[in-house]
This record gives sequence, C-alpha cells and structure tokens, in this order.
Amino acid sequence: MTAKSAAAAARATVYGYPRQGQNRELKNAIEGYWKGRVTADALRETAADLRRANWQQLTDAGIHEVPTGDFSYYDHVLDTTVMVGAIPERHRAAVAADGVDGVDGYFAMARGTQDVAPLEMTKWFDTNYHYLVPELGPDTVFTTDSTKQVAELKEALAQGLTARPVLVGPVTYLLLAKPAPGVPAGFEPLTLLDRLLPVYAEVLADLRAAGAEWVQLDEPALVEDRTPAELNAAERTYRELGALTDRPKLLVASYFDRLGEALPVLAKAPVEGLALDFTEAAAANLEALAAVGGLPGKRLVAGVVNGRNIWINDLRKSLSTLGTLLGLADRVDVAASCSLLHVPLDAGAERDIDPQIVRWLAFARQKTAEIVTLAKALAQGTDTLAGELSANKAALASRADSPITLDPAVRARSEAVTDADGRRSQPYPERAAAQRAHLGLPLLPTTTIGSFPQTGELRTARADLRTGRIDTAAYEERIRTEIQEVISFQEKTGIDVLVHGEPERNDMVQYFAEQLTGYLATQHGWVQSYGTRYVRPPILAGDISRPVPMTVRWTSYAQSLSDRPVKGMLTGPVTMLAWSFVRDDQPLGDTARQVALALRDEVGDLEAGGTSVIQVDEPALRETLPLRAADRADYLAWATEAFRLTTSGVRPDTQIHTHMCYAEFGDIVQAIDDLDADVISLEAARSHMQVARELAAHGYPREAGPGVYDIHSPRVPSTEEAAALLRTGLKAIPAERLWVNPDCGLKTRGWPETRASLENLVAAARTVRGELPAS
Repeated sequence: MTAKSAAAAARATVYGYPRQGQNRELKNAIEGYWKGRVTADALRETAADLRRANWQQLTDAGIHEVPTGDFSYYDHVLDTTVMVGAIPERHRAAVAADGVDGVDGYFAMARGTQDVAPLEMTKWFDTNYHYLVPELGPDTVFTTDSTKQVAELKEALAQGLTARPVLVGPVTYLLLAKPAPGVPAGFEPLTLLDRLLPVYAEVLADLRAAGAEWVQLDEPALVEDRTPAELNAAERTYRELGALTDRPKLLVASYFDRLGEALPVLAKAPVEGLALDFTEAAAANLEALAAVGGLPGKRLVAGVVNGRNIWINDLRKSLSTLGTLLGLADRVDVAASCSLLHVPLDAGAERDIDPQIVRWLAFARQKTAEIVTLAKALAQGTDTLAGELSANKAALASRADSPITLDPAVRARSEAVTDADGRRSQPYPERAAAQRAHLGLPLLPTTTIGSFPQTGELRTARADLRTGRIDTAAYEERIRTEIQEVISFQEKTGIDVLVHGEPERNDMVQYFAEQLTGYLATQHGWVQSYGTRYVRPPILAGDISRPVPMTVRWTSYAQSLSDRPVKGMLTGPVTMLAWSFVRDDQPLGDTARQVALALRDEVGDLEAGGTSVIQVDEPALRETLPLRAADRADYLAWATEAFRLTTSGVRPDTQIHTHMCYAEFGDIVQAIDDLDADVISLEAARSHMQVARELAAHGYPREAGPGVYDIHSPRVPSTEEAAALLRTGLKAIPAERLWVNPDCGLKTRGWPETRASLENLVAAARTVRGELPAS
C-alpha cells in the first residue's frame, strides 16, 4: 500500500477507557454491594450500562474501533488471572462456591477476607494505578475461562459496533507475576510460558468464534530492559500464536516507553499489527521503527496523543509524526499512547477552572476528539480541518504566553540553591543519639503512617462547608473534635508517636496543591488508583510557591493535647509531582526543586512551632522510576536532591521520617539511603517482610518500619500475626532500629477495624519487646 492509500485508510481507536462513569457509578455500586445495599444483579447491570455508555460515547465521537475487555470491577490483571485459571490455592474454595457469574471469590482475591489474605498489590509500571500480582509456581495449572472477554465482545457487537478485545499479553502477565508463597527459591514464572500459551490460543479461538476480527495483546513489559531469554520468550510467544489457524488478527501493543530491543522481535513476528507509543517519552520508537524497515504489510497503531497527561495535543506536531509513519506500514491508525484509564473523563465538567485554562486541558473525551481529528486530517488532508488546527495552535500559544506559568521570584530562588542546602548539619549517628535523648522512645516504637479513617461525617462536613450549609467556625470545630478523638484513642491504645489523623485533608496531594501557587484543583477529575479507590490528581500548571503555612495550625493543636510526640505530616516533592498532572514545558527536576523549596518553608515552620518528628511521605519515589535503567541515574539524582532540600534545614534532634508503599523497592535501596531520612516506613505485610531483607542486604544504616498491618484489606490482623511479622523483621533489622507501624495510612478503613488492628499492633510490639534480651 502506498503512503497515500495508507493515509486514506487511517482510523481512530483507543486502547482502553475510564471505567468509573461520570459520577463514579461503578465505585458506588461495588461498595454498595460490599455493604449489602446492592444486589449482585444490580451491580452487573450497572457495569453493563457503563460499558454500553462508554462504547457509545466513543462511537459518537468518531472512534472507528472500540476496545472491549478493558472494563473491570477491580483490576484488569486480576481479570487475566481469572481468564487463565491461575487462582491461588487459598482462594479456590471461594471462587468455586461463587459459580460462573459470582463476584465474591473475585473480590476475595482482591481484598481478602478475615480468614484469607488477598493477592499482593503493586504499581502498574511507572503509573499510580495498582494491579494485583499473580502468584504462580511450578505446580500451577492454567485453565481457560474466557467468559468475561467473550461476553463483553458480544455486548459491543450487539450494539452494532466494530470492537477489538484487549488482553494482557502472556509475556507481560508472566513477567508481572511473582512466585507463590512456599515456592522454591529461584523459580521464574516465565518458565510457565509453554503451559500458558495453549490457554491464550483457546481464548483467541473463543473470541474469533464470538465475532472478533482483531484482538489486542498488551505487552508493556517489553518496553523495560529485557534479557535475551525474555526476548526469546517474546519471539517464541508470537511465533506460536501467529501460527495458529483458528484466531483473529493480532495487534501487539506496547506503551509507556520505547520498545528498544524488543522492536525487531515484534516487527518480524507473524502478527498483523503493532501498536507503539510515539509521544515524547517514547520518541525513539520512530527512528527505531525506520531502522528495522518499518512494518510492511502490517497495521501500525500510532500512539501520538499522550494518554497519561492532561495537556492538549500539539496537533500539527502529531500530524508531522504521522506523516513520517505513513511510509513505514501498510496501514496507520491513530490512538492515544496508552489506555485512557490514566486520565479523568471530561474536562468539560470542570466549572471552577478559568475557561481560558480549560482550553489547555484534554481529559479522556477531549483526547478522543483529538484522536479523531488527527485521523480525519491524515485521511482527508489538513485543509478540511483548518478551523480545528487553528484553534489548537491558539490554545497552545495562550498557555506558553500565560503569566501563570512563570514567577521570576520562584525561579531566582531555585537557581540560588547550593549543594549545602541539601545536606543535614550532622551525620546520622550523631543525629540519632540526639533524637533518642530528645524523644525518649522505647525499643520497637509504635506509630501510624498519618491518616485515620475519613468518616462519612467528615466528608459531609467538607461538602457542607463548600456549599455554605455550615460556616468555617462550625467546620473547624468538627475538625478539632475529630483530632481530639484520634489523639485520645492513640494515647489509650499505647501508641508511642502520634498523628493528628489528617481529618482536614481531602487527599495527601490535593490538600497541599490547593494551598500552593501554580497548582489547579479539579472537581470531577477522578482517576482510578486501585479497585474502588479514586483520586483527583491536581494539575501543576505554573511555578510553585507557598504563600502561608499549610499544616502548622492543626499539628500544633494536636501536640497541645498530648505529651507524646505528634508527627507533622507532609507529602514529598516527588509524590507531589507523580500524583499530579505535571507541566510538560520544563524538566521534571526543575519543577521538583520548586516544590521542594515550598515544602522546606513548611518544615521549618513546623519545627519552629514545636514539632519534633516530621514525616515527608514519598510513596511515589519507586513508582516514578524510569522503566529503562539508562534513564534512572538522572531521575534519582534530582528526586533524592528534592527530598533532602525539603528536609535538611532542621536541627539534628528533629527526627525526619519518610514513607513509601506498594512498590518493588529492591532496585532503589541506594536511593532510599540517599534520602538521608532518619526513619523510613514501608509496605511489607503482603510481601512478608521482603523489604526488610532488602534493606539488610544493602546495609541500610538508619531506622525502618516495615509494615505489619495491610491496610488495603478490611481484615483485622491478629496480635500473633503482627508479632510473627515483627519477629521476621528482627532477623533483618536490629531492635534499636526497628519501628512498628501499618503499611500505609488508614484513610480508607473504617473505625471498628482500625481500632482492633491498631490494638493488636501495639499488643504485638509489647509481646515481641518482652522477648528481647535484656540490655
């Protein structure tokens, strides 16, 4: 096919779409089901309605081929585990009791029950989306269950739509998996590939029989550094799947970064299409594709619209990229760089953002329109869309010229930073001695991560304040009462280092963003983090500064209620970036330094107000790590510098904590060390203290609190369960440096389970403390 005919054939598509609905209907239905207010049939009907509405929105916008199978009650990787029958032994009874249409067994794997622990959860590549980690072993037997995938395809086809099922590819599925508990050391899930491929062959045959012309197999794991053995596995996978006779056409999709050494493997594979990311993060794909000779005779889906950020696309720049690609494939279609799961639904719903700024924004619906515009321009020529292109150019220019994006005072302060500004005045051993003398804590001190349950009453109070049903005085009285209750509970329970519970905070990033210049907050910009947990990432639009103290007032009030130390709680600069939609017009390191300086002012004010323990959370440090090793040194340099710049202005006897959760920490242990925090708390309950062993292997010299209470499950850990984890932790970290805490904040938990769990946690600490040899 010539470039001209390839352009004429250009179609618009997406890899996936937000699941929640305009008003988070899916979240409400699922949580209603968990609480017994919604029946299973009503839940299924809500889900079906949302799927139909999504497909119709996409079709009405001009999308030619809609995705199916990307919709999920909880997580698409968990859906894949069900599809291939890789149900852990401990969950099989619950799944079997559920029957074909049941959801209780599914949710037991996701959330656990009082008697059965859930699957481990971690971050989906370098995003803030969490997936449930498959557990596999030498004895795993895969079985096919394509019920969900086939049913959703048939739903779309019944609407008269052209539909493409989307599956997690077999190589990525195995590379994301972990050895099941009790599996011999050294087991690699990828060794199960020969068992898994026949299951995928059966699923593909089922989908073809149901009417699928194309099936998309997502292989984002191939954009990471891969060994020759892993690349050979990818080559064999698509050679074998491509050789099947009873299958649809195959589109292998990659995203989040450049495909690198896996590109020639997939380009030569006997599959009909390849989807690549061509945004700035993966710009090298363009040159690499040309170097391998393109994709003659194949379909190329070009991800030229950023599916992970919310700024409008530079349509002319994307058209230039698409024009270059026309000569490299038999057919070029237009898409976002990844699933639109990672952005909010509709910028048009934002009524509190200046309309001049709203036109800079593109959420899922606006990105869909951009994709359609680009496909039309590619197929019909730019003259037919001169108005859209002109409006896009004007919007881009208005953002570049806006005073919102530039504050000379902020830039001057950032440029004046020296290396000394990012270093504590004394080394850790001297600080540790000063802190022990000042704080007087016991061995195995207990604390929590920061937040306590955000009750319905608190959320109602915030809503009432926004709508004027109560005034500021009444709202603040409610906050004071909540803080009093939280402090009282912690004292009675015997927790050593207290928190005020953060009742005034809506979200750990949004709360600060709303008080910093340069940030914008949305009202409806919800994005799924995991399961039914949705967040509203703020938008980092301009230069950052802190006009007034943000946390000092409530922290000081909490400290006035107790003689025990109360932690000041801040969100660190890397997480402020990672869990926001960041500006794309300057390097991330420059933005991180601006945020760090604003937070440094807050740390100084907390210390001056009498706060002796200050926690600066960086749960996103690992999550934001570049997928390619070659890109990591630069990132870790500015990321750790930003943390130290935030925290290094305090006295030696002020104890600096940090917190991280739900990620693989082994490859950033040196960076954790480089933060130079006095204490770090990390997720460890689901991973059975793996991070404690990783810290010990590194020789981590400071204090650490690997979590003993998994807060992402409603189950209450027993005293003995927490004590057993503590004993495991003590094998790696000496008692004088080991803290006792939950995995993460308690915001999403209810008070009954929180009370019981923390009481058991404190009892476990006392039990194990009593087992220590006398000093």
